[in-house]
Amino acid sequence: MQHGSIPGAHGRVRPLSLLDDPVLHAPCDEVTDFGPQLAALVEDLFATMYAAHGVGLAANQIGEPVRVFVYDCPDDEDVRHLGHVVNPRLAGTDGVVVRGPEGCLSLPGLEAGTERYDEAVVTGFTVTGEPVTVRGTGFFARCLQHECDHLEGRVYADRLSGRRHRKLMRQVARASWRR
Repeated sequence: MQHGSIPGAHGRVRPLSLLDDPVLHAPCDEVTDFGPQLAALVEDLFATMYAAHGVGLAANQIGEPVRVFVYDCPDDEDVRHLGHVVNPRLAGTDGVVVRGPEGCLSLPGLEAGTERYDEAVVTGFTVTGEPVTVRGTGFFARCLQHECDHLEGRVYADRLSGRRHRKLMRQVARASWRR
């Protein structure tokens, strides 16, 4: 991403991987090449996220099984957080566990009450290989945890159990994108 450019302006919108795609259910590989292909992937992630009206997107959601995600997400005070993380690690969670509505671009149009900590810290690297630490609270902390889950091969539905899980799976079965 060029300094001062609009994220995704030079990217292409890619098809989203949906719930049944195996790429969403396997841990992603570490990025080892911080070259132009990685920069192009980050641009594609932003372009796809914006086209789908999302607040975060992991690389495996566009079929690339590597540890990268992008975000453009507000926190609970409506402060905008914009960026990307390569080889992210969820370094810590804290605060209270909050059950809140959570959706996913890989399960379009659906959401379920999902429990997440209201504080999260993610460490990783920028597209140029510089170390980065991202701290989030509230909705942004939920986003960071959600995207890190994707790169471990999990979707938010995997965090549900009992009635909430059964209800979501019934909605998935009826979803128009499932056909």
